[in-house]
Amino acid sequence: MFFFGKLADTVVSFANDSAKSVVEEVVNPTVSFANNSARTVVEEVVNPTVSFANDSARTVVEKVLNPTVSFIDSQLQRPRDVLVQQQILDNLQESNGSNFPGDDYHSPDRKNWMAHLSVDKLTLNKIVWPGTHDSATNGIGDPLVTRWLGECQTLSIFDQLVLGTRVSDIRVQEDRCVCHGALSSYNVDVVLNDVIRFVSETQSEIIILEIRTEFGKKDPFEFETYLVDKLGQFLIHQDDNLFNKPVSEILPKRVICIWKPRESPKPSRGGILWNSDYLKDNWIDTDLPWTKFQSNLKHLSEQQPISSRKFFYRVENTVTPQADNPVVWVKQVTDRIRKHARLFISQCASKGYGDKLQILSTDFIEGDFVDACVGLTHARMKGQFDKISPS
Repeated sequence: MFFFGKLADTVVSFANDSAKSVVEEVVNPTVSFANNSARTVVEEVVNPTVSFANDSARTVVEKVLNPTVSFIDSQLQRPRDVLVQQQILDNLQESNGSNFPGDDYHSPDRKNWMAHLSVDKLTLNKIVWPGTHDSATNGIGDPLVTRWLGECQTLSIFDQLVLGTRVSDIRVQEDRCVCHGALSSYNVDVVLNDVIRFVSETQSEIIILEIRTEFGKKDPFEFETYLVDKLGQFLIHQDDNLFNKPVSEILPKRVICIWKPRESPKPSRGGILWNSDYLKDNWIDTDLPWTKFQSNLKHLSEQQPISSRKFFYRVENTVTPQADNPVVWVKQVTDRIRKHARLFISQCASKGYGDKLQILSTDFIEGDFVDACVGLTHARMKGQFDKISPS
């Protein structure tokens, strides 16, 4: 029995030693290898994958979701801003009205309104010139696709002049076609022929014809020579002394042509064409009507009185469609301020800027706009502004 007991102990000891060897030499290395492999997989595969996923999600949020949310917010906010600013102007109209010296004057003949004011007494610097913005855009672009993005006037240049417009804003490109940004239309010959027709049908009306190369376009070849050849007999030579002269002393010349090239030399001082020094403005690019209204008043207030000014200063009663606003139809946008032309003149008069307003331009010109400008001109001739003190 003793022998068998010793044998059993030996077998058990051997089994234990074998198991221990298996654990130490097989199981433990296998577990260690598995742990190391798992750790390697986590460090080299899982962690980078998670990190990549986090970075990708963060990039999507920063470059896609945030800008998208911001764009959507701006698209919703801009119409609200417009409504608030329109209400400010409406309230100002209701509380202050749109009365000014000459507001009840209506020319018996808008085609000849200067003649009816007496050209012997009407000096150039007393005129409040009714102007149009982007004047030659009637019929521009495709009628179904792009016209509503670029058309600022529906009347031809001739019809605008007959209505009473006396300042035209013409943009041209290299091929001598009129244009507005990327949209182009008829040859500028159409404009000049309309001007010639108008001055041929009237006797005492002075016109300011501004022609400029559109932004981003090249000057038409030898365009200055072309303008002189086309309009020469009607052109009024540049002369600083003209501003204080009555219209009767300027006639029979009829057209002040201001040529604004982008690359070519500008017309020389004292020449037959006027250069950009003689027509200035402080245009701002906005579709917010109260912002534009305030800016126009501010910049006008900083100008010299017309009695001492040797250039024309233009105020544009217009606003411009913007990319961050879903409403980009020119007519709908510019109507936000267009209806407040008389209010603007009224504010000029009440604030003491009535002797500074000179050119007032609009989109989609109408007869009432012309009457307002002519009425203010009539009041100046009657000396009515001498009796007004700023409020």
